Amino acid sequence: MKYFKSYLLILFCAIQLQLHAEIVLPRVIGSDMVLQQQKPLPIWGTATVGEQVTVKFGKQTKHAAADASGNWKVMLDPLQASDKPQTMTISGTNTITLDNILVGEVWICSGQSNMQYEMRKNSKVTKPDSTDKNSPVDELERAHNPAIRIFWVNQKNLKTTGNYLARWNLAQDSALKSFSAAGYFFAKNLNQQLHVPVGIICAAISGSAIEPWTPAEAYAAISYFNKPDAPKAKADGKFYHSMIEPLAPLAIRGFLWYQGEANVGENIEYTYKMDAMLTSWRKLWGDATLPFYYVQIVPYWYTKLSPKTIQSEEKLPEFWEAQTLALNISNTGMIETTDLTDVTPNLHPPYKWEIGRRLALVALAKTYGKKLVYSGPMYQSMTINGNKISLSFSSTGSGLTSKDEKPLSWFTIAGADGNFVQANAVIDGDKVVVSSPEVTNPVAVRFAWNQLAQPNLFNKEGLPAAPFRTDNPLKFSSN
Repeated sequence: MKYFKSYLLILFCAIQLQLHAEIVLPRVIGSDMVLQQQKPLPIWGTATVGEQVTVKFGKQTKHAAADASGNWKVMLDPLQASDKPQTMTISGTNTITLDNILVGEVWICSGQSNMQYEMRKNSKVTKPDSTDKNSPVDELERAHNPAIRIFWVNQKNLKTTGNYLARWNLAQDSALKSFSAAGYFFAKNLNQQLHVPVGIICAAISGSAIEPWTPAEAYAAISYFNKPDAPKAKADGKFYHSMIEPLAPLAIRGFLWYQGEANVGENIEYTYKMDAMLTSWRKLWGDATLPFYYVQIVPYWYTKLSPKTIQSEEKLPEFWEAQTLALNISNTGMIETTDLTDVTPNLHPPYKWEIGRRLALVALAKTYGKKLVYSGPMYQSMTINGNKISLSFSSTGSGLTSKDEKPLSWFTIAGADGNFVQANAVIDGDKVVVSSPEVTNPVAVRFAWNQLAQPNLFNKEGLPAAPFRTDNPLKFSSN
């Protein structure tokens, strides 16, 4: 009887707690946040079943009732950008007041260690120019722009209770020290060019492959993975469920992605994995057009890694090829980084300010309609003229150039025997003409087809050409 009474007491307390549950918001909705401009704005949370919830922001007042699962959601009408701090109140059984909210642009950046690479590490790199008093290396010392807000996600901090939970912060001081350098510099460039507040959310895990960022069911929707001979993708969705899913349906402008080092050795299957992941993210947000801009990883000596899982110096170029193929997925963009590594190959190159700038160029051009060059030269087609091959490119900008004014580097050419030899390459207008005295009847050209390639073919806007091979056997079509 004693234990039975104790059980009833516990049950009664549990029922009372349920009857008087307070409104709880997801971590990503909080003070100091940025709301996405020009889109309907979901505000959601949990409360007692049937509880009436009122959300007030500016001149808007919206109402909702918690459903049978205790979930509620209202939709604020689209807002115009504003750097004037405003207050939001959410009231029901209890009242929550959120302060210092701005309206502007919101992006999510994700990936592995190069996206996670924190601003405190940025402060320790060697300055490219020791005389530069405005060096991006010193950014932490002067970062005090209240119009840039940051939100850092790990595997546990999106929970609604506990210690060290995620929250929005101004991009400065200790919060910025622990935040993504690439993400911050992207936000800084966007803010400078658009003159609106920018909120940047970073959800990245060092060493992560692409699979944990994708729910398992996403692969079943990609026909490539349903073929009998297709590689089996091991997607457990671990990071998707703990770090991406809880962010939805927050209104955002798009995604940034910097990942791949953990998947080097793959080729076309990685392209389809990107397709599966991006499709699942867009489905989660209910918007198949959300922009997705990503970074092609830097040169590195993968063949020297231990254990020696990469045996060929061409495995990285084949992976670059797979990343490039993902441009066939709708509303995507890629930046090239062959020039952004040290003399000694570095898997974590320090030039994250340039990564952020180049990603911002893509967003400014493709998302915000700015008329600017956002990509380095991209191979389009070839023409064989006797003992020479003429290569055509897109994204030539103001023209092709050799960055260091030396002969063009990292071009090889082959005849029908498939034996590629070092080639002479000369710029001819918006084309590059390639030849070799060793190959009288050429059939194919390869460019930067080596894991350590740092070629000097650029456009005059200072953006490097992407590696390629004209004899690319891979074909990709997005689902």
